[in-house]
Amino acid sequence: MADIRLINLPYQEELVTLFEQFRDLPLPILLDSNHNHFSDTRFDIIVADPLATISANAHTHTLEWKDQALYDFSKKRSPFKTINTLLSLICDEPWAKRASKKYPFTGGVMGYFAYESGQYLEELPESTKRDITLPDVVAGLYGWAIISLHESKETVLILTPWCDQTSEQDIVKRLTKDNLRTRTEFTLHDKFTSNMSAFDYSDKFNQVQHYIRAGDCYQVNLAQRFSATCHGDAFVAYQKLRKSCPTPFSAYIDVAPQQSILSHSPERFFLCNDGQVESKPIKGTRPRGKTPQEDQQLAQDLLNSDKDKAENVMIVDLLRNDMGRSCLTGSIKVPKLFSLESYANVHHLVSTITGKIANNWEHFTVFQNGFPGGSITGAPKIRSMEIIDELEPHVRSVYCGSIAYFSSNGEMDSSITIRTLVVDQENIHCWAGGGLVLDSKSEEEYQETFTKVEKLTHTLEVNFHRSK
Repeated sequence: MADIRLINLPYQEELVTLFEQFRDLPLPILLDSNHNHFSDTRFDIIVADPLATISANAHTHTLEWKDQALYDFSKKRSPFKTINTLLSLICDEPWAKRASKKYPFTGGVMGYFAYESGQYLEELPESTKRDITLPDVVAGLYGWAIISLHESKETVLILTPWCDQTSEQDIVKRLTKDNLRTRTEFTLHDKFTSNMSAFDYSDKFNQVQHYIRAGDCYQVNLAQRFSATCHGDAFVAYQKLRKSCPTPFSAYIDVAPQQSILSHSPERFFLCNDGQVESKPIKGTRPRGKTPQEDQQLAQDLLNSDKDKAENVMIVDLLRNDMGRSCLTGSIKVPKLFSLESYANVHHLVSTITGKIANNWEHFTVFQNGFPGGSITGAPKIRSMEIIDELEPHVRSVYCGSIAYFSSNGEMDSSITIRTLVVDQENIHCWAGGGLVLDSKSEEEYQETFTKVEKLTHTLEVNFHRSK
């Protein structure tokens, strides 16, 4: 009976260059750990040319097979139910049960889930303007992957039994021969502008405070969107941003022609590793200082902030509840509370919540039961999402959703897609927000959104801005 096969490749500390060899194929995805900057990151992954594609938009969804269906089952009404059914069938395959857990992805589902795909899970209002045309969900069923394992310094091509000889030969050929297409340089035609003025933000801030005082909620994550017009190859912009803003959960996806996702997220949503579940929510931010002394003072100020700690605890409690819907009773722990993590532009407070699941195929259930992440909605989650829909003028799209993989061997990892840009036709968008609580101050919260996003926008404006 066929099993997963491995082809050893020369070790690559990053897969950015190899990714170029596969970008002409449908739905190529790069999961990019920026290992040079984060020595504890473990994997980079490339996939492309899925055997099937699941997409969803406006409460309809499709499952399209590339050639012939590997599985024949009736499609459910929700893309989450379709993916869950598909994964349960995959994980039950004899070769999947024998697959090594050394590798994070041994074939399976990978893709993105926009913030609005939460509407497939809960009854939520939909009053924000939909001016971005990317679907709510796009995920592929992939039969092969290139993976760099940084701890053992290995790079391997993983081939599932689904991968036929013709596909294998094409992949190997691409790895040994240049396949670079002629690409257009990326150009930004104007500078980023927000969909909220300072007055607009203050007004919405006051409305959130009203809801908090009325007892509707304890915390609401209010975000503004920054947009510009652009032209050319978005991967050029991604490569520049990954150098100026390295993060451990970076990712790039070509969704369709002129539709790309450039994610530079520092935040893990859920990890499943051999039945162990981990989530690392971020709540609490300070800018980096201009001098070592100022930087240390800002970091210490964050660590000493009762307000930021209170925000963090709210989200930790929310995630413990979400994980409790899937994890074994008594298994949920909080081994780290209020840890400091520092990035190119900000310091963050990060906590760690862990749990256990009983069966491999439940990795998607953990994700589904927690989506979207509480760190970017508020508490209680559903009421906060209703307020977000009321106050934010445009859809969030991929921002505050997730990029994730669900492997046939039961492994899973996912990010919260903050610090994420979306290219849609000739428009590029990015977002920044923050959790508002009763003792928040409008001016401070407004400035914090700029602190979070300015490294991204400034990098693009300095390197690519050209007037029309």
